[in-house]
Amino acid sequence: MSDTSAYENDPAFALHRGGKLEVRSTVPVRDNDDLALAYTPGVARVCSAIAETPALADTYTWVPNVVAVVSDGTAVLGLGDIGPSAAMPVMEGKALLFKEFGGVDAVPLCLACTDVDELVETVARLAPSFGGINLEDISAPRCFEVEERLRERLDIPVFHDDQHGTAIVVLAALRNAARLTGRTLGDLRAVVAGAGASGVAVSRILLEAGIGDIAVADSKGMLYAGREGLNPIKEALARDTNRAGHSGSTEEALAGADVFVGLSGSTVSERAIASMAEGAIVFALSNPTPEVEPAVAALHAAVVATGRSDFPNQINNVLAFPGVFRGAFDVRASTITENMKVAAADALADVVGDDLRADYVIPSPFDARVAPAVSAAVAAQARADGVARA
Repeated sequence: MSDTSAYENDPAFALHRGGKLEVRSTVPVRDNDDLALAYTPGVARVCSAIAETPALADTYTWVPNVVAVVSDGTAVLGLGDIGPSAAMPVMEGKALLFKEFGGVDAVPLCLACTDVDELVETVARLAPSFGGINLEDISAPRCFEVEERLRERLDIPVFHDDQHGTAIVVLAALRNAARLTGRTLGDLRAVVAGAGASGVAVSRILLEAGIGDIAVADSKGMLYAGREGLNPIKEALARDTNRAGHSGSTEEALAGADVFVGLSGSTVSERAIASMAEGAIVFALSNPTPEVEPAVAALHAAVVATGRSDFPNQINNVLAFPGVFRGAFDVRASTITENMKVAAADALADVVGDDLRADYVIPSPFDARVAPAVSAAVAAQARADGVARA
């Protein structure tokens, strides 16, 4: 057994001792009669009924209210490829947040495989035990293919939170930031630094929502049609973005831009932020170190958001994923559509309402209105999109 004495005075280690989850029963087992109903012989009647009518599993098992939180440990937080064992505390935490904020049970699963085919096959074989799949911390570009193939193969919601959770919350915050500064999304030109999982998804949802123009940069500069060496995901994004044809650096593209969204872990100079348009909106979302110091950005921008809880306007995925799955489960949705994600963002933005101000464009994760608003919007949109089964 490893010596843990070095960690005894660290409150984070104290909280994590023994893990953050347990399984609790929902029915009593007080005597032989209870035992006979909860297990054999009573359980056999339920099993036989489900074998004859598989849809009964939605009523007589926990499956339709349980999410598998699945990772291969290759892109964990800002720690990178640390493997499945080291990823487990994050997956436990995700499962905890599902329950605390959305009333959704979740099981963390860290898989000892990184090959796309193996990941897809493993998750597909586990899927009958779950009502939805939340993919987590799988490195790009593999994460795109894993999600796409699972969505095609399974008839339950599959959601890569690093992509879509971030995208939903960014869209919600940007809608409110635009409203605060007297504009709409269609009035804005945005620059996104980062073309990984979250950068691609944020760009896609902003396009879907009608952003005026958007340009995306990776570590080698701006994405544009015809740039050599792009993978298929970046090629497609280059075709759909950057109407102005920026081909230099992120900082060059920021001159006159209305919005900066940082999702790259890089840095952006104060000079570049100062070159943005009047009423600029800066979302410096890299953790733990934002692309630009928030206090510095605030000297030149009307609205500043980060991914950190110790600054205003935290872009936190917990504002999205519990409500998204709660809403999908409530109507037994077969998938999560793009419209459902946009509906979630709109509902999240609406929670702020008339309290909108520069340091409050997105609600707190502890605002009790958040998950119900998001889940109701997602459920309604699932019905409108024809993917609800209840």
